[in-house]
Amino acid sequence: MKRRVVITGIGAITPIGNNVEEFWNGLKEGRHGFGPITQFDASAYKCKVVGEVKDFKATDYMDPKSARRMARFSQFAVKASKEAIEDSGLDMTKEDPYRVGTCIGSGVGSLQELENAYGTILTKGPLRVRPLVVPMMISNIASGNVAILYGLKGKSIDVVTACASGTNSIGEAFRTIQYGDADVMVAGGCEAAVSPIGISTFDSLTALTSSTDPDRCSIPFDKERSGFVLGEGAGIVILEELEHAKARGAKIYCELSGYGCSSDAYHITAPEDSGAAPAVAMLNAVKDAGVAPEQVQYINAHGTSTHLNDLVETRAIKAAFGDHAKDIKINSTKSMTGHLLGAAGGIECVACVKTIEDGYIHRTRGLHESEPELDLDYCKEPYEMEVDCCISNSLGFGGHNACILLQKYKEQ
Repeated sequence: MKRRVVITGIGAITPIGNNVEEFWNGLKEGRHGFGPITQFDASAYKCKVVGEVKDFKATDYMDPKSARRMARFSQFAVKASKEAIEDSGLDMTKEDPYRVGTCIGSGVGSLQELENAYGTILTKGPLRVRPLVVPMMISNIASGNVAILYGLKGKSIDVVTACASGTNSIGEAFRTIQYGDADVMVAGGCEAAVSPIGISTFDSLTALTSSTDPDRCSIPFDKERSGFVLGEGAGIVILEELEHAKARGAKIYCELSGYGCSSDAYHITAPEDSGAAPAVAMLNAVKDAGVAPEQVQYINAHGTSTHLNDLVETRAIKAAFGDHAKDIKINSTKSMTGHLLGAAGGIECVACVKTIEDGYIHRTRGLHESEPELDLDYCKEPYEMEVDCCISNSLGFGGHNACILLQKYKEQ
């Protein structure tokens, strides 16, 4: 028997807010977090607009020594995990630490540490490279840092599947609890790729928006979309086995009941035109949850604002849900945060949790008019409605497709 898994805590740091309340209010207000690059001199770069985290000071969330030994993406993970753990009321002095684990994904780790190390080699020689570059750069270290700081001695892993990393990490943490390898998992994604390598390489792929207008740069499903805005941050959820949560009197936000994956097996960057593979991922999540496709009311789409992603994801939703697709509310959180790569699935899961809690589906900001084939309800305006069942999609370079299904918690 698979064990039931619930969400008991949430944490976030995003371009529109440095905690869950600010993030959620930003989504409800339709407020974007886009502006010029401030982390380096970008005057020679074609891309001019990003979604940076604002007013972040790592030492507000950890001691100075720990902060110095962490790259920015790990600092974000620690900050969001701290908020989520505190929100959950989890008291590690009362827990078996070997039953509490971590699964926090990052798509690229720290590009900044790589850049700095190479700069040192060029200017000062290889013997002057800092000894902590590798343990600050590698993508798994976010999970490691959170486990170290909070004494979480259970399974500590991460999943690296490009832009699907956050959703896959939540899904694999979900499986870990379902099959009894842990009682609690701290799960999600983190990323901080606003750097010379991050901007120049995504730009060379023509993946980044060509717009310089912050109000029209990330416009998923709009016919004028021209690419994604690179964002940064972290989204973390506390997953907990139901009886464990009930025994300690935890607040239950909702139930995570389905997880599905697939691979396009087609191209390293472009999605396969038909959308058949992400459709299978969605249906696998629906089947895993034991619900009917017609019960899905809302989809937090991958919705990157690239021409191909939004078109293929629309085809996938139609392939998965048939006529019911026209009844599903679909939005893109990236219309306000930009694309957080490996962190996207984490913050979008938090958005789904708040949607279920508040009965509010935020709008897709900047969406004015879609081309004829994009004819679903992409939420030009917000909806106030009770949401009992929703899914969150993440699609990554390499053809990785991941989907999680959340439901309003009900006693059975």
